[in-house]
Amino acid sequence: MRPFASSGDLAAKEQTLEVLADGVYALTAEGDPNVGAIEGEDFLVCFEALATPAAARGWLAKLREHTDKPVKYLVLSHYHAVRVLGASAFDAEVIVAHDNTRALITERGKQDWDSEFGRMPRLFAEPESIPGLTWPTLTFSDRLTIPLGGDRGDLELRYCGRGHTEGDIVAWLPRNKILFAGDLVEAEAALYTGDAFHHDWSTSTLDTLASLKAEALVGGRGAVVHGREAVDAAIAQTRHFLATLIREVGTVHERGGTLKEAFQAAHAALVGTYGRWPIFEHCLPFDVTRLWDELSGIDRPVIWTTERDHDIWNQLQA
Repeated sequence: MRPFASSGDLAAKEQTLEVLADGVYALTAEGDPNVGAIEGEDFLVCFEALATPAAARGWLAKLREHTDKPVKYLVLSHYHAVRVLGASAFDAEVIVAHDNTRALITERGKQDWDSEFGRMPRLFAEPESIPGLTWPTLTFSDRLTIPLGGDRGDLELRYCGRGHTEGDIVAWLPRNKILFAGDLVEAEAALYTGDAFHHDWSTSTLDTLASLKAEALVGGRGAVVHGREAVDAAIAQTRHFLATLIREVGTVHERGGTLKEAFQAAHAALVGTYGRWPIFEHCLPFDVTRLWDELSGIDRPVIWTTERDHDIWNQLQA
């Protein structure tokens, strides 16, 4: 049997800090979660927090080579542990998330922490440095604008609809046409859809993102994407993964097949294009299970626990 999820992935990944425009930064790491930062006139907005304060401090040390402005806002795209549990390292005045993200942390934050630590232990550098669940101090339902001051324009935080979770937000810089898309778009990295709303995500939510006409995009994982054509291609790749998953799992579900058969069909259809990309084998059992639930009439994702994680893995990846 394959090692559980990403528990066998222990190799260090090379981090790359990229300056996307004056005062706009992204840190990528060969398929590990991406983070970013945007300078205001006298403050910083950081996007995503990584899995532990220790991991976050490594990112902040790189960022401090470019700017010493204090972090005023820490923006969390959604509730998953690898995105939020490093928040205390930023010493941010305000932690921003969607209304639904706050509700999801209340409902399932502890279970998600335990689940993600078991699935991806390498990302949790010094787990004892985590002080507890991360709670947003400011939430919104549709849009929140942060004036950056001077001639820097505004940063727009937007909710584009249900997708990777029911609370994903993106950060949009209209002046630079740069989009921090979180896990709603991946660039040459497999999608995790275990808490997703596949039909909304693959249609209206991605349509809304595409309508921004971004010229640079920082996805949840993978390299930064530059140029309109490449951005459109990344969104199309995300849509294709979702559409293929929906088609293959839907066909098996409709004919009364089994979850295992649905997993096998989805794997066969996706592995040729996506199998070489980060966390494909890790994600797919959880992706198929969530979609199977959706097709069975379960609207909101069932909470992942460590016990459920291993049960599904043993059923599908054995």
